[in-house]
Amino acid sequence: MVVRQHRCGGGPLAVRALAVAGVMAVAAGCAGGGGSGGAGAGGRAVSAERPALVLGRAADVLVESGGAETRTSMETAVGGTRVTIRGQGTYDFRRQLGQIKVVLPKDAAGADGHRPIIELLAPGALYMKHRGAGVPDDKWVRVDTTALEDGNLVTGGVTDPMAAAELLRGAREVTYRGRTELAGVAVRHYRGVADLGRAARTASPLSRDALAAAAKGFSRDAVPFDAYLDDEGRLRKVRHRFSFAAEGPAVSVISTMLLYGFGSTVTVTLPDDAHIYTGRIRQS
Repeated sequence: MVVRQHRCGGGPLAVRALAVAGVMAVAAGCAGGGGSGGAGAGGRAVSAERPALVLGRAADVLVESGGAETRTSMETAVGGTRVTIRGQGTYDFRRQLGQIKVVLPKDAAGADGHRPIIELLAPGALYMKHRGAGVPDDKWVRVDTTALEDGNLVTGGVTDPMAAAELLRGAREVTYRGRTELAGVAVRHYRGVADLGRAARTASPLSRDALAAAAKGFSRDAVPFDAYLDDEGRLRKVRHRFSFAAEGPAVSVISTMLLYGFGSTVTVTLPDDAHIYTGRIRQS
């Protein structure tokens, strides 16, 4: 994972954290297993309501649930190369704060023994530690996610859990695929397409700006998804399929998020200004 300083007309455009070094490049330029856990959503059952309405409430149900544990994976395919980034951590849906340890594969890191990257997720911001590229070990890199063309849906190698849920507010063409089991939990499977523009317009205030940036930055507004909700309406798994054109071959990204351990206590402390790296970031 590398950070780039993009410039347009001589001025800085955005700091970009690319998900896979040397494989994936987000288009820049001037155009710019767990148990059920916790009390959940107060025993709300998912009924035979219209699927789009059920999915549209998924983010609100997660807010009611509070904290949860998460596992993520992001598979990038460009040309004949596929790379998978994995993450694990916790997320507080009420405060929209999370901490995830991101592990890069050896070929993406460019060297054996690459340390995991620690990412802190916050409304409008992504903080990364052990980022490399000349950044001191005790410093964090801060990225303004509202300035990223993808709103940090793929940039950090992890889709922000709240953003993943908020995308379902734009669900359309939804079909109910039946019941199945996920890590011992009965879930309902839905498949559809998320409209980025609609999701941005209906998102919660803390998520709206980042999703609005994504709605403008992606070449396609339609994001296919598979979502799995338990009988209380809590999102247990969601897989989004992003695709966009970069300089060169088209890029395909499959982002998968699992949620479990609802009711977990989540502690996230954001770094103060003294611990934010403000020096020059090495160009890739």
